[in-house]
Amino acid sequence: MTDFKYFLKDSIRKRVDFSRTAQSRGLPPPPMEKPCAENARKIDLPGTGDWDTVQSLPLVNAIANRKSHRSPTKGSLKLSELSFLLWATQGVRKKEGVYHALRTVPSAGCRHSFETYIAAFQVDGLDKGIYRYLPLSHQLALLFTRENLESSVAKMALGQGFAGKSAATFVWTTVTSRMEWRYGDAAYKVIALDAGHVCQNLYLACEAIGCGTCAIAAYDQEFSDALLGVDGEDEFTIYMAPVSKL
Repeated sequence: MTDFKYFLKDSIRKRVDFSRTAQSRGLPPPPMEKPCAENARKIDLPGTGDWDTVQSLPLVNAIANRKSHRSPTKGSLKLSELSFLLWATQGVRKKEGVYHALRTVPSAGCRHSFETYIAAFQVDGLDKGIYRYLPLSHQLALLFTRENLESSVAKMALGQGFAGKSAATFVWTTVTSRMEWRYGDAAYKVIALDAGHVCQNLYLACEAIGCGTCAIAAYDQEFSDALLGVDGEDEFTIYMAPVSKL
C-alpha cells in the first residue's frame, strides 16, 4: 500500500472513537488466521520438546548481544530451529475462545494482525520455496516453489542481496481488518508498533540458536505483495528479516 506512510502519520494523531468501530456495532472479529487451501501441503513443525539446539540463554546476554547481521548464511537451519523462531515471533500460548489467542508477543487489543511468510532457502527438510506459518496448528503450508527464488526475495528488499542469501527470510504481512475491527482508522499506528514487538523477539530468539537477523523496512511494496499473492489492500507486506547462521 503506497499510501501507508500517510495513513500512519495521520493515525498517530487520531483518538479512537470506539462508538463507531465494528466491535462496538456488535460485529464478530475477523478470523485469527487466514484459511488454507485444502490441498495445500502442510508440514508439521517440531514442538518444544524437540528444540534440541536451543540454548538456555540468560535474557541479559540475549539483549546485550543483539545486533543486526547482514552477512550471508554460513549453513542451513534445522527445522527445529525454524520452528522455535516461528513460535517465538507468533506462537500461540493459549486460545481464548474462537476469536482470541494469547501469543508470545504483545498485540494491541490482542488483535494480532500479522501473517508470517517464510522464504526457505536452506532449511533441513524443506524444499526451497515460500511457506506460510499456521500458528494455530504450528505448521507450515507450502505456497509455491520458484526458480531463482533468491533473486526474487532480494528484489523484494530493493536489491539488498543478503535478503536472498539467508537460510530463511521472514516476511510479515498485516491483515488490517483484524486491527480495524477494534481501532478503526487508528489501527495503522498500533500495527506498526506490533511489528516492532515481533521482530525484536526474532532478534532475541536468534541469539539462542547461534543465528543473526536484520530488520528490513525498505522493500518494493507492489512486488512483495504480488510475490506473496496478497492483494496489497486488505493484506500487505509490512516488514522483512533474513535469518542466517553465524
